[in-house]
Amino acid sequence: MPDFFAALAMETSPIQLLPPDHSPQASVPKSGRLRQTFENELVLAYLDLAEALAARFEARGRERADLNQVAYLGLVKAARGFDQTKGDSFPAYAAPTITGELKRYLRDRSWVVRPPRHIQDLRSRIFRAEPELAQTLGRIPRVSELAQHLGVDAAEAQEAICASSSLHPDSLDAVDAHGDSPPIGEMLASPDMPIERLEELACLRDAMQELDSADRELLYRRYFCEETQVELGKRLGMSQMQVSRRLARVLVDLQRRLLEASDSAESDSAAQRTSPSVAHRMAGSGLSMNGSPHHASSRVNVRRRASRSC
Repeated sequence: MPDFFAALAMETSPIQLLPPDHSPQASVPKSGRLRQTFENELVLAYLDLAEALAARFEARGRERADLNQVAYLGLVKAARGFDQTKGDSFPAYAAPTITGELKRYLRDRSWVVRPPRHIQDLRSRIFRAEPELAQTLGRIPRVSELAQHLGVDAAEAQEAICASSSLHPDSLDAVDAHGDSPPIGEMLASPDMPIERLEELACLRDAMQELDSADRELLYRRYFCEETQVELGKRLGMSQMQVSRRLARVLVDLQRRLLEASDSAESDSAAQRTSPSVAHRMAGSGLSMNGSPHHASSRVNVRRRASRSC
C-alpha cells in the first residue's frame, strides 16, 4: 500500500525534470500516464530551446512560424526518445534531434521545384565557402573561382547557385516596390520580345556549332565562366594581348556567320513574297529566281531548308 500512495502522489504533483546539475533522477516508466506526463513537462520546459534552434535557420528564407512548428515536432520526438537513466542532459540530447528535423524540412519540403540531391549539397557547400573565399580574395568570388575552390565543374556550380530560385519563385502578379515596372505577368506577353528574338537565338546556336571547338571553349570561358583575359592567357599559354586578338577574331567570324544566316533568311522571305503568276512563268521557262536554268520550285525549297536551319 505505501508504494501505491507514493505512485499516486507522483501522478498528481509536478515532475521535477532534472536538477540544476543535470544529473539523472529516478527512472521514469517508458509507457503509461507517468511517462506521458513526463514528456509533456519536458516539451513545455524546453520550448525556448526549440525556438532558439529554429532561429538559426531563419536566414534560409522560410517563415519563422513554419520553422518553429518543425522545431516543436523535433522537440516532441526528442522527449519521446529521451532516457533519463543514461545520464545525458535533455538539452544535449534534444538539440541534434531538433536540428536534424529542421535540416530535413529545408532539404525535402521547402523547395517549390526540388533539384537533385547533389545540387542541393553543392549549393550548401558554395554558400559555406563563399565568405571564406571572399575574405581571401578581398572581393566577391566569381563562379569559376568557387568551382575551382570546391573542385567541381563551373557549369555545375552555376546550376547550384541558380537553384536558389526554386526556393522562392517570383509571383507573376508581383510588382516592383521601388519602381513603376508592371507585373511580371504583363511583361511576359509584351511585344518587346518578338518571335524574331527566338530566331536570332536559334541562328546564334547554329553559328556557334560551326566554330572550332577551341574557339567555342574560349567564348564559353570568357562570357559564361567570366574568366578574365589574363586567366585565359595563363590557361592557354598566351599573353593577354594575344587572347584579346583571338577573341576579336572569333567574334568577327561569329558575326559574319550570323549575317550570312540573316541574308539567307531574307532571301527566302523575298522568294515567298513573289507573286504566283511570276513564279509560274519563271518555272515554265525553266529559270530560277536568279535566272539560272534550274527549276524554280526546287530553288525555293533549298532556301526554305536554309531558313529552317537558322
